Amino acid sequence: MVGAPGATPGQDWVIVTRQLTRQYDMGGEIVRALRGVDLAIRRNEYVAIMGPSGSGKSTLMNLIGCLDTPNGGEYWLNGMLVSTMSDDQLARVRNKEIGFVFQTFNLLPRASALQNVELPLVYAGVSAEERKKRATEALERVQLGQRMHHRPNELSGGQRQRVAIARALVNRPSILLADEPTGNLDSQTSSEIMRVFDELSREGQTVVMVTHEPDIAANARRVVVLRDGVIASDERRNQFVERVGVSVAH
Repeated sequence: MVGAPGATPGQDWVIVTRQLTRQYDMGGEIVRALRGVDLAIRRNEYVAIMGPSGSGKSTLMNLIGCLDTPNGGEYWLNGMLVSTMSDDQLARVRNKEIGFVFQTFNLLPRASALQNVELPLVYAGVSAEERKKRATEALERVQLGQRMHHRPNELSGGQRQRVAIARALVNRPSILLADEPTGNLDSQTSSEIMRVFDELSREGQTVVMVTHEPDIAANARRVVVLRDGVIASDERRNQFVERVGVSVAH
C-alpha cells in the first residue's frame, strides 16, 4: 500500500482522510457509499482514483472537492480540517484550494477562451489587469496562447478541455481535481490531454484524477482502486500496469 495512514496533515501531505464514511438515505434504504477510507496524498503527487460504477469513487471525489461532507471520519486539506466546516466555509476553501476539470468542459459558449479562464478571478474580485495576466499565463501553460481569443465553437474538443484545465489552474489551486477528463474525447485527443496533465505534474501541480478507465488511470504515477466503498488497492503505476495488463494512453 502506498498511502500513509499515520500521515500528519499539513506537512508533506495535501490530502489526508481518516476512516471517512458517507451514507445516503435512498427512499428509506441506507446506502453506504464510503465505509471507512484512509487516504493520504502528498504535495505534487499525480494520483488516479478508479473503480466500477457504485464503488464510491464519485462520492470520494465530492468529499475531496469539498462539494459534500462526510457522515464520519476526518478530511484534512492542506492542513485544514474541512470535514467539520459549514457550507460557506467549504465554498471559500473550494474556491481557493481546488481547481475542477469536468468531462463536459462547462465553458461559456459566447465567451473567448481568455474570458472563460478569467471567470474564477472575476468571482474572486481580482482586478481586470491581473485577471488578464494570470489567464494568459494559464492558457500558455496548456499550449493555447495562440487561441486565447477564440470561442469554444472555434476550438477542437481537446482544445476546449485545455481551456477548462487553464480555468482550473488560474486560481493557483493546491489540487487539480479532474473528473473523467477524457470521457468526451477520442483516444488520440485523450492522449493529448494526458500529456498536459503529465506536464503539469512535472511542474509540481498536485493532480487527482477520477476515472473508470484503466488505461487512463495508468497515466498517473499512483492508482487507488475503490470497491464497495473501501480502498481495494493502492499501487505505483508500474505495479498497477503489470497487474491489470494495460498500456499508458500516451
